[in-house]
Amino acid sequence: MQSTIKQNLRNEATWRRILYMLLFAIAFSLAKTLFLGIVVVQLGFLLLSGAIHPALRDFSRQLARYLYELLRYLGFETERRPFPFSPWNEYADRS
Repeated sequence: MQSTIKQNLRNEATWRRILYMLLFAIAFSLAKTLFLGIVVVQLGFLLLSGAIHPALRDFSRQLARYLYELLRYLGFETERRPFPFSPWNEYADRS
């Protein structure tokens, strides 16, 4: 059993995954803060003009999909790394 633990601790792929997870956790924190900033700005647009800003709405949709992909990677649901290791345009509206 102890040799299995030593072997697991020496696994380079595991340490690489841990490094990516740390970087994506930082990216998630920054993206979450940006998303909350967009929420506040959209509320400002709504209060001042009576309508939301369509370009910000589209970007927030992409950002929400990016946050979802980050969570999928961090939660071990997928091994596919999100942006910048995959194209940003994958988060664009597909409808």
